[in-house]
Amino acid sequence: MKISISGIRGIFSQDLTLHEILKFSRAFSKLIDKECVLARDTRDSSQIIGETATAAMMEQGIDVNNLGIAPTPFAFNEARKCGAALIITASHNPLEWNGLKFVIDGRGIFEEELEKIRNESTDEIKTTGKEYQINSTYQKDIINLVGKIDGRYKVALDANGGAANGYVNTILSKIGCVVTSINDEYGVSSRIPDPTSDELNKLRNVVLNSKCEVGFAFDLDGDRLIVIDKKGMKLPADMTLLLCMAKSIEMGIKNFVVSIDTSKAIEDYAEERKCMVYRTKVGESNVVKTMLNQNIPAGGEGSSGGFILKDFNMCRDGMLASVLITTLLGSKTYDECIAFASQYHSIRGKVVADSILHNEVLENVNIMLEKESSMIDHLDGSLATIDDNSWVLIRGSNTEHSIRLSVESNHIEKSKSLYNKYEKKIIEENEKAKRKADN
Repeated sequence: MKISISGIRGIFSQDLTLHEILKFSRAFSKLIDKECVLARDTRDSSQIIGETATAAMMEQGIDVNNLGIAPTPFAFNEARKCGAALIITASHNPLEWNGLKFVIDGRGIFEEELEKIRNESTDEIKTTGKEYQINSTYQKDIINLVGKIDGRYKVALDANGGAANGYVNTILSKIGCVVTSINDEYGVSSRIPDPTSDELNKLRNVVLNSKCEVGFAFDLDGDRLIVIDKKGMKLPADMTLLLCMAKSIEMGIKNFVVSIDTSKAIEDYAEERKCMVYRTKVGESNVVKTMLNQNIPAGGEGSSGGFILKDFNMCRDGMLASVLITTLLGSKTYDECIAFASQYHSIRGKVVADSILHNEVLENVNIMLEKESSMIDHLDGSLATIDDNSWVLIRGSNTEHSIRLSVESNHIEKSKSLYNKYEKKIIEENEKAKRKADN
């Protein structure tokens, strides 16, 4: 099981049991004033986990406002009104995983709140909470934010049988798009949960065959977004953030916060337009915390195709991103972003590694990084500058038992070479660490 500011995640019925759901839901209740929004994705285990979490919070005197199956951005949006939300999801993780995502004051939890959830004891409560079935105002709110678009663009959608299914179709239709969708039955999909890791071939074919201007692919809880262009090309995850940032600049926003694993294209694009970009540790809550502390209105995580517009929603919001990108279709800005990002070649992946071995593996890989880089930043893992146009980031995952590897260069062959080199090194050090632990 993984416990971090991204939430509690594990393989249901193995390390994530209903006992754990009860324990963490009760503990989370101690951080809530009186009421909490609850939403769930479409995994097979989400209903029983949701019912268990609801019972645990009601037992602790909390009223539960149940959205049922609803995207993560819906829950965050509603949490701005009542203060808290609990979302049953493992986001982009494989289907056998599930988890709890905690929301306080309309944003994800910070480290100090995670510690309280880890260690909080529960007392007997005399008053029992109530459960209410509610609907979200998210669709109306987002349509009011952007209004109608010029032109009836054809848009292809792949909600992956997830919680965004139907909702994003309605939103894009109402702002003026002609929508074609696939994987549009709850819990049924032809691909893996994470759109950043899937080739999205079915969506590509729909874009090309239906002559769509763009295709959008979501993860199971609707906070990640990957874009397919009209030529059927899957754009890098960072392109989602870049396009949303470009739209934000048009809206008058000048300052942004991004995670350390985001493409340098984001900073360079901003610098050319006299805007400022701040870097933070990976994790939505880390980005939001800096946005709040520095009063910065927008940001996100390039690696996950996640965009955050603070005054609308304090979470990565794939549906908001899809709407903002749609407003750019046919514009000079959209074409400029595509051309600009083509100069950067990022490769991301992971090596399966037990979390207890991460520190030892990273420590040994650092020795190699220090010899071959001009500078290393240890804000989150090790970000090594190889030369003016190339960098390598190696860090332990917050959500899986794996070590994440990201590289970028201005030449694709150099990116491949760097990736292969450090992937091999991570695998070697992980095997050494495993043998040492077994002896």
